[in-house]
Amino acid sequence: MKKITFHVNGVKRSFSGDPELPLLLYLRETLRLTGTRYRCRQGLCGTCTVHIDGEAVRSCITQMNSLAGKSVLTIEGLGAGGEHPLQKAWRECRVPSCGYCQCGQLMQAAALLAKKPQPSDLEIEEAMQGNICYCGSYRRIRQGIKLAAGIKSKP
Repeated sequence: MKKITFHVNGVKRSFSGDPELPLLLYLRETLRLTGTRYRCRQGLCGTCTVHIDGEAVRSCITQMNSLAGKSVLTIEGLGAGGEHPLQKAWRECRVPSCGYCQCGQLMQAAALLAKKPQPSDLEIEEAMQGNICYCGSYRRIRQGIKLAAGIKSKP
């Protein structure tokens, strides 16, 4: 089998297993990076969102054979000690209810802010629409994104 070399959270990795293995399984079972969560396994809910070369992607449908030379960022690599501005804003706004989807929500929001440092409400809604929160924390998610972006929210 062909060896695939890539980076995860800044660490060089090599993989020579099943090239169709989903990245989600590699992250959780091989690297024990369990912040990236299972849910739909079809790329529909956003719970498994990670960044590949700065783009938010669904790791449950991303195959290992697509990673050669790329850089993967997981929630564990987002902010040292939970100090990324979004992580701080999530805590301040008390965003999570059950918390299960929040790693994916944070990763999607981080990709948005990397491209649009001060997004409009419409840009936030469009960027986050593929990430499902079964607890309905959408208002607090938007509030957290705005806080991290330094945007004053309307009362």
